[in-house]
Amino acid sequence: MTTTRASNTTGQRIMLWTVPPAAALFVLAYFLFPPFSPPLSPTMTPEEVAVFFANNVTGIIGVAILCNLIACSLVPLFAVTAVQMSRIGTSSNVFTYAYMLCVGIGLTAFILADYCWAMAAFRPERDPQLISLLNDMAWFFFIAPVGTIIVANACLAISIYLDARPDPVFPRWVAHFNIVTAALLVPSAFSFLNKTGPLAWDGALSFTLRLSVFACYVAVMFVVLVGVVNRQGREQEDTMQEALV
Repeated sequence: MTTTRASNTTGQRIMLWTVPPAAALFVLAYFLFPPFSPPLSPTMTPEEVAVFFANNVTGIIGVAILCNLIACSLVPLFAVTAVQMSRIGTSSNVFTYAYMLCVGIGLTAFILADYCWAMAAFRPERDPQLISLLNDMAWFFFIAPVGTIIVANACLAISIYLDARPDPVFPRWVAHFNIVTAALLVPSAFSFLNKTGPLAWDGALSFTLRLSVFACYVAVMFVVLVGVVNRQGREQEDTMQEALV
């Protein structure tokens, strides 16, 4: 049993250290992706959207291929989080299951957004109304579905709050951090209702704040999980030494 747990800890470390290169690729894709620099305005006419896609076919499809390859590259971060949630014996596994489902749905929305942009660029000769529709769908898939992220963060936070052990798996401040992160993502849900202003899909709250918060969240949780997994490994080593004695 000790050997199995130790190998699981090693696996978690391997999974975690795939996150920095994956994050670097996401940053690269962001700056290379034409619709993001600056983000396309919801007020653009179908004809303007069609012209934009026709003039940026190579860039859009190229980055779409890159995003397709790395879309799930942050899964290791969430997988290790779920593993550590399952260690909280005074909580309930239902929070872990709900967390995993929400992460899966959130990643699906991202992939759908990527596919919609790629399809819009794949046949730029389509009717401008169809190009514009695919662009609208992509932005809504990318910006608006924050509900699953909020629920996932809430599940993690509640699990941490319910950790009654003298030496909890996660520091309690991580629960507060997840609640604050979830609250800051709420404005993005209202992008359906606005074509201009901070709540539009290209606005300061729906776009800039959302991406900034997510980037900060990934960085902080990566550091937290590295510490949590390393401490778990040390505990297992101590247990192994005690067993040998």
